[in-house]
Order: sequence, then C-alpha cells, then structure tokens
Amino acid sequence: MFSSSQFIEECVSGKYPPKIGYNISNEVPTYVIDLDLPATERWNQLGKDKGKEMENLLMTFKSLLLDFSNSSQVVIDLIDNDLGFLVSSMPQPFQDEMRGLSKSSELPLGMFYFLTGEVLLYNIFYEAFTVCTSIVAQDANGQLFHGRNLDFGLFLGWDTKLHAWKVTTALKPMIVNLDFQKAGKTIFKTVNFAGYIGALTGFKPGVFSLTMNERFNIDGGYIGIFKWLFGDRKSKWMSFLTRSTLENAGSYAEAKQALADTPMLAPAYFILGGNSSGQACIITRARDKAVDVWNVGERNHTWYLLQTNYDNWKKPLFIDDRRTPGNKCMQKLTQQVKYPSPLLPYCLSNTRSVPRQRLRACQFHIDYTPTPQTPPQNC
Repeated sequence: MFSSSQFIEECVSGKYPPKIGYNISNEVPTYVIDLDLPATERWNQLGKDKGKEMENLLMTFKSLLLDFSNSSQVVIDLIDNDLGFLVSSMPQPFQDEMRGLSKSSELPLGMFYFLTGEVLLYNIFYEAFTVCTSIVAQDANGQLFHGRNLDFGLFLGWDTKLHAWKVTTALKPMIVNLDFQKAGKTIFKTVNFAGYIGALTGFKPGVFSLTMNERFNIDGGYIGIFKWLFGDRKSKWMSFLTRSTLENAGSYAEAKQALADTPMLAPAYFILGGNSSGQACIITRARDKAVDVWNVGERNHTWYLLQTNYDNWKKPLFIDDRRTPGNKCMQKLTQQVKYPSPLLPYCLSNTRSVPRQRLRACQFHIDYTPTPQTPPQNC
C-alpha cells in the first residue's frame, strides 16, 4: 500500500530539461508535415524514423492487457484482425494519413485493409485516458504564456527496475515537434507523440495557442466511440477537431467558437490563449456543446487559468488533487515575476513576436502527480 510519506508536494524549478535516462536523447526532433503533399505521403519520414518506437508502445500496451487477463487475447485479436475496417470510416485527410503512416512505419498490415486496428487504436486511445494540467498565465505587462504537461500512461504497468510506469517509459522517446506547412510556410505547430496525427498541444503563430485536457464524465468518450462504431458519424473526434481548428481558424474568436460549438465524441476541456491581453479561456465541453466558458479575469483568479481533469466549479477527486498545489505554486510565483521564469525554462517551440504578446508553447513544471519515493509494494 502507499503511505503519505512516499509522496512529495513542493514547488520546484530547474527540472526541465529533465535528466533523460534509459538511452533517450534530450533532443526533441522536429518534423515538417507538408500539407501540400498527398495525405498518404505527409508522414513518411517520421514513420521511417519512429516505426520501431511505435511498435514497442503497442507491444507494451498489449502485454499489459495480457497481464490483466489471459482472456485479453480475444481483445487483441479483435484489434489486429477486425478493427482495421474502421479506418474507412475516419474523416479525410486523416484516413489517408493513417494509411500512409502504417506503410512508412512498416507496422503490420491487415490482409484486406491498408491499415490494421493497431494503428487505429494508437490514434484513438488518447481520447479515452489522459491525465494532464494546462495553464494560461498573463504577466503584469499583458503577455500571455501557455503551458501544459501530459501525464499519459499513469497506472499502466509499474516497472520495478526503472521505478516508472511502463507505458510512460515507452512514450518518452516518441515526443516530437511538428511543423505543419503549406507553400513552405508554417501554418501551425504541435507537440505530439510520434505517429499521433491529431493535436493535443499546439499553436498558430501570432494567432492563438491550444491545449486539450480529458474531462472525466459519466457521458464520456467510450459512449461517443461506441456510437461511432454503430454508424453515428455526426460528431467529430476530439483530436481531429483541434487539428482542424489550428489549421483553419483565423482568429482567437473563431477558434473559441469552433471548440465550443462543434459536437464531439468525447467530453473535454479546451484551454485557449489568444494574441492580445485578456484573450484566454477554458472551455468545458460536453459531447454536444460547451457547458461552461471561463475567461481570464473572471471568478476567483485575475491573471491565470489552471485546468486539470475536473470541472473548475467542483472539488477534484481527493486522491488526484493537482489543482490545489498548482494554484499555490502559481500564487507563489505571482504575476510580477519576470518571464521567462524558472518555471518556464523548456520551450518546445520557438517564440514569435506579435503585437502586445508573444506566443509560447512551453512546459510548465507544475506536476503534482504523486511520485513514489520507493517502489510501491503489494499493488
């Protein structure tokens, strides 16, 4: 069992870039995704470079299913042999991009389909389980800074040798920066796991920044996915909506409307920052529409917004309260801090100057997921 002495909660700085172990390089590679190319060819280089890591992640995920129950082999066989046909139900250009990615990464192909259920699973399982914290902060000069962490893989297999979650370890070498271009010019940028063609974190230079957090809700993503499986195709996949918004929205207001009003398969939180002081909000989404929009300067905070995976007007789950320590650290930081502060040292994309603001896509180190100080026992 865990005890409270096994966990540490404190405001820390200077932790990014982290000390990367396990033969993983500190350097995060950048890939250009040329939107002028046919969709089947856009991910060729990334697929060639990262195919082995993608396969390792899928094998790790499958082994965890088998560890859970021997009957899980039935689920694995379903994914490998019977789920690939659903690729044809995916919207374009994402359908063809997944086909091309499967080919370039040399992941196994189904007998009758260009793409197996494995790659489809890879591109939809983020809809079902991610744990994350996003923050938009406005300094005393009106500049906006947008950051997040993405704690995917928690509770998915504990490695007693590395003292880490197995899926999290498999994901570490797969972090990439993506530069989506048309006519040789950047349209938007994202920070992704290699092979994931949607968008969880991104920004459109000089226009807006965007992150997505999962919303734990009884009317959740599984319901939307099952509706899709049974032929209801009216709603959009969350990660495809965010990517389409990054590509097509021409302003903060347009992005805000698209993210608030478009029906989706899964509930979510969208954290949005604009290109002028006061342009920041958290959009709390049900599957059909927004149930709440919290703008910076409203309610109990005046200069920042912080979102985990629980509705901001409700108390978080007591065993997963990242909101309280996050707020304490932001209040300790204060709005008067000179940016970039020690809490914002690891920028994942370049800064671009725009009137009255600079957009940054950075990692905040306000991560309060409990970290065992000793390997957990009897769990």
